[in-house]
Amino acid sequence: MAKRSMNIKNLSERYGLSAKEVIAELEAQGFPGMKPQSMIPDASLDLLLAHFDGLRKKKESAENAGKGPPVPSRGTEVHIKSPIIVKNLAEVLGKKPNEIITNLMMMNVLASINQMIEPAVAVELAARMNVNLVVDKREKEEHAPKAEAKKEPVPEEKGYDDKPGDLVPRIPIVTFMGHVDHGKTSLQDTIRKTHVAAGEAGGITQSIGASVAYSGKKAITFVDTPGHEAFTAMRARGANVTDIVVLVVAADDGFMPQTVEALNHARAAGVPIIVAINKIDLPNANPDKVLLNMQQNELTSEEWGGTCGVVRVSAKTGQGIDALLERILLEAEMLELRANPKRPASAYVLESQLEQGLGPTANIIVKNGTLHLGDPIICGEYYGKVKGLIDYKGQRVKSAGSSMPVKIVGLSGVPDAGAKLAVCTSEKEAKEIAESRGVNKRVETLTGKSGGMSLDDLFSQMETGKKNTLRIVLKADVCGSMEAIVESLKKILSDKISIEVLHAGIGAITENDVLLASSTGALVVGFHVRVNPGVNELAKKENVEIRLYSIIYELLEDIKDAMAGRLEPDKREKELGTAHILKIFLLSKGPKICGCMVDKGIVKVGSKSRVFRKGELIFNGEVRSLRRFQDDVKEVRQGMECGIRLDNFLDFVEGDVIQFYEIELKKATL
Repeated sequence: MAKRSMNIKNLSERYGLSAKEVIAELEAQGFPGMKPQSMIPDASLDLLLAHFDGLRKKKESAENAGKGPPVPSRGTEVHIKSPIIVKNLAEVLGKKPNEIITNLMMMNVLASINQMIEPAVAVELAARMNVNLVVDKREKEEHAPKAEAKKEPVPEEKGYDDKPGDLVPRIPIVTFMGHVDHGKTSLQDTIRKTHVAAGEAGGITQSIGASVAYSGKKAITFVDTPGHEAFTAMRARGANVTDIVVLVVAADDGFMPQTVEALNHARAAGVPIIVAINKIDLPNANPDKVLLNMQQNELTSEEWGGTCGVVRVSAKTGQGIDALLERILLEAEMLELRANPKRPASAYVLESQLEQGLGPTANIIVKNGTLHLGDPIICGEYYGKVKGLIDYKGQRVKSAGSSMPVKIVGLSGVPDAGAKLAVCTSEKEAKEIAESRGVNKRVETLTGKSGGMSLDDLFSQMETGKKNTLRIVLKADVCGSMEAIVESLKKILSDKISIEVLHAGIGAITENDVLLASSTGALVVGFHVRVNPGVNELAKKENVEIRLYSIIYELLEDIKDAMAGRLEPDKREKELGTAHILKIFLLSKGPKICGCMVDKGIVKVGSKSRVFRKGELIFNGEVRSLRRFQDDVKEVRQGMECGIRLDNFLDFVEGDVIQFYEIELKKATL
């Protein structure tokens, strides 16, 4: 029951407020003209006391909110995910970041608030604060399946049961690739009856563009990629989204270095290739030279008994254009391209940018389904809702079907070119996935797990069955050496790993080589060549390994040794000795120790052990320690008595036999 006949002074003492604060609060509640000695009306006392109790609780909550996270009690166990950032560690331990930094300095570790520290250092620091810190591995937690729950696939990988009646023919996506100034854009201009090339800087295409052209009533989506060697990565993106590649080669030049690179990208994408021999109207045109170059690059034309279609064209006169379009439509018909316009859209990003007035935008090509205004989307680590769709003509549209190139507006950031875009069930789902990927990307950045790979990375992945091909980008000083190395690498045969030379060229190692290696997970191998300035920095950033050699057999031996010596070494047991238990000793402190006699061989600390009881195996572990009399020893030989402590095993019985062995790794053979 509330106390009756209270005045202002009683309220101020009860709630720790001044008389002025109480009077001001009472006036706000409709009691004007109150003085320090004024009495509170009994009829309103209960309501006012409840009001002041609520004010006190709010004040206490505000004070507690500013105190930070609760400090773990002594000896408690707390968990943290790797990588461990100083700021996150401070939050988990309930300490201020400057306290953590000070304690790290006392441990001779210098780290800023946003810097990563080693798990062992964090565990030791927590132990000094009487807290048991457990470091959880993020990969295991994120990929661990929940009990009795099916793992939901991410939107990009989600499958759909397309009904046969919903599938309709899809417009083919064709990518034009080739060397600079061989006429890729001019050729498309002739097809589209436009003048795109005239507006390019220097007449050279310097960004990926996409457009739609028509052959009769049939549409074709064209992707134009730059031909200059500085845009190797952009050509790779074009090849990864295309259905058909048109390799444009000038009849007067033949195959050039970037022509070969473009061919390698098309082969890596695994798509049909049509060779368009352009500029046949020139007086010095030599189409047969192009056919010979194709043969030299293992691309045989149909005229020479192969399967690759070749069309002679002229962007200037229009000769052969109809034949090229017919060939493209024929290849598309053989591919039987189908799509379901009723399903949620999936697309690939060709280019992305930050535009004034629009924010982050991305030029995409829809591969399947239909993208609508308002669709919630996920693209890499960014999400959003489609706020605008702009077609290749610059006109706003309400939807984009399969094979349609459009610019989208509404993403939360600028995605990477080549990223896959998918439609989610809700914007909330897209946001959650994007935030999770943002965390994972930060983890990869901090731990350096991105880009290409080193030989050690390759072989560690081979042990888990993730890789079975060693890809190589080769650069040599002369053509003869290059061909000899390629042929020698092809002769290295193995059932466990194969070698694939993605690109072989002449000259110094350039940024293009590193970018190609990064996008395909390859190694860069140089023979009698130098590395251009700035390339090593790029290779380090992209996590690509560059190896330089001056002697061919050293190069081959290095690859052979890596394949034979590091791939899944054979494990073989080597028996060390045996002992039997004479007596069990119970110590006042520590675990039980078995007194043994070494019957044969030798016993070593750290060696593997098996315990047999009446011929049956009951334990398999390691020898933790050995003792002779009062001394710890590293090994004990035959005929000697000793005390043995095994790893995590205390159920000894007199008469048990212990067998000791070690594992030898034998070099694997090809």
